Amino acid sequence: MVNNAWLKNTAKKEDVELFSDKYRAFLDNSKTERECVQNSISLAKQKGFVSFEEAIQKKGLCAGNKIYFNWMNKALILFIIGKEPIEKGLNILGAHIDSPRIDVKQNPFYEEKGLAYLDTHYYGGIKKYQWVTMPLSIHGIVVKKDGISVPVVIGEDEADPVFCITDLLPHLAQDQMSKPANKFIEGESLNLLIGNQPVEGQENDAVKTCVLNVIKEKYSIEEEDFLSAELEIVPAGKTRELGFDRSMILGYGHDDRSCAFASLAALLNFDEVPQYTLCCVLADKEEIGSVGATGMASHFFENTLADLLDAKENYSELTLRRALKNSRMLSSDVSAAYDPLYASAFEANNSAYLAHGISFNKYTGSRGKSGSNDANAEYVAEIRRIMDEASVTFQMTELGRVDQGGGGTIAYLCSKYGMNVIDCGIPVLSMHAPWEVISKIDLYEGYLCYCAFLKKAVPLNL
Repeated sequence: MVNNAWLKNTAKKEDVELFSDKYRAFLDNSKTERECVQNSISLAKQKGFVSFEEAIQKKGLCAGNKIYFNWMNKALILFIIGKEPIEKGLNILGAHIDSPRIDVKQNPFYEEKGLAYLDTHYYGGIKKYQWVTMPLSIHGIVVKKDGISVPVVIGEDEADPVFCITDLLPHLAQDQMSKPANKFIEGESLNLLIGNQPVEGQENDAVKTCVLNVIKEKYSIEEEDFLSAELEIVPAGKTRELGFDRSMILGYGHDDRSCAFASLAALLNFDEVPQYTLCCVLADKEEIGSVGATGMASHFFENTLADLLDAKENYSELTLRRALKNSRMLSSDVSAAYDPLYASAFEANNSAYLAHGISFNKYTGSRGKSGSNDANAEYVAEIRRIMDEASVTFQMTELGRVDQGGGGTIAYLCSKYGMNVIDCGIPVLSMHAPWEVISKIDLYEGYLCYCAFLKKAVPLNL
């Protein structure tokens, strides 16, 4: 087992704390993929990045240019153009910015026995019982028929109300508590309590009407406008330092915004003209299979690269395919940290440990490596060399016991181009829970890892 990263990096503690503070500020304001994109673009502009359209209008592309592509406000790709032709491949950091949550349905409002609710549909792999009886907030947008988009954030300011999903008291829960955990709370019962006060003089749906009146007065939104809304229910409140020693961070969305922020920071802080073009992909929909127009299973990444080639070099289908094949990638997604309270789910010799640095998973998948990328040994050796030369603390791990379960990332979707890809992420305790735990030192080692990769990775397939 590698040494505890805190012991190896006592001189870096000030840098670790500073980076942690910046990450916590980002995470507090980025509880949805749309907020992540908006805040990432804001940070990128401060470092001289411009949109692809603006770069083309100005003077075209050349080495050193910093550009970004915004995909539907839910995915983002950033580039720093290198000295070598794009055909020789890119150094790519790929993370996802969606997190498990609860979504509001399109016809959400209803009233039952004097209580008003929002009907919901959960998103991603959650333990449903973890989401009851805690303060929740609503984030997202409502788009009216005229195209006007109304941003919504309710429950984060101390002056805001919060919301919750109720649970049954233990005195009456004998039948409930005899159910298995996956049936303890049903998906259709994850409905958000939003009101209790009726309007005067109305017999039916008086509480629902009161709630709708409040929404209309504050946001100028009608009930039918929720047909074209994207509203996400997430834990209310800010990240907190965890432990007497303040060594950890408790927060919503570490999976995978911890890797996304560290990857973004590594690219934004790259302060020279790179040899090979650098890229940071912040993708959507990973938690539900990377589907849709903003997920990595779509063609949005290769379409972006095609636009980049067309603007900078002589585009052809063959050049695009060569650029993809010759690229190197870290699929920057979190790993399950060993939890001594649930030791039977892990295999100790191959688990990720909190405060032992960035975690590399040669393969993920489930049971017989199903759905896995399984990186080539030659590429793993090259990654080891890069990490050792940069004095990055890292660990080689896998996701739990062989027959216990498993999971997937975007790695296999990118390796289909023939590029070298390996999973690389920050260890997380309580992954997919409303509040997850990471170590500050692992976050910082992740940042150092991504910095080293961007600078040192070279083609292996040429």
